[in-house]
Amino acid sequence: MTDATAPQPPGGITPHLVCRDAAAAIDFYTRAFGADEMVRLPGKDGRLVHAALRINGGMVMLVDEFPDMGGTSPATLGGSPVSLHMMVPDATAAIETAVAAGATLTMAAQPMFWGDLYGVVTDPFGHVWSLATPLGPPKSSEELAAALAAA
Repeated sequence: MTDATAPQPPGGITPHLVCRDAAAAIDFYTRAFGADEMVRLPGKDGRLVHAALRINGGMVMLVDEFPDMGGTSPATLGGSPVSLHMMVPDATAAIETAVAAGATLTMAAQPMFWGDLYGVVTDPFGHVWSLATPLGPPKSSEELAAALAAA
């Protein structure tokens, strides 16, 4: 049972990223995505045991690698099967900002069949970010299926 007076976590899902050099990742996310640092907790050896940022209205938690405790980064694993998706006012500009901050362009922003201007970058820590801007009103399931068939 939880204590009703205890602070409650935000709703939704909060990604928790393992980074090789989480302090550098915080600096990158600030430059690339306008992140606001909420908390940074270094351990005795200087590695971050917890950090939290606010990016695009949502929270992202970070930690340094701790392989002995199962915490490995995409750099150690050779990539990540997960992408973090962000809706932004201008996907092209957001991608340009991320690349200028040090991200690698994976896919330039382009109109997609589902109705978004969509592109992908990989950050210097191996995390994949997709950035999108709606090009019109959301499509129904039927419209999406027809657009996929035509693509």
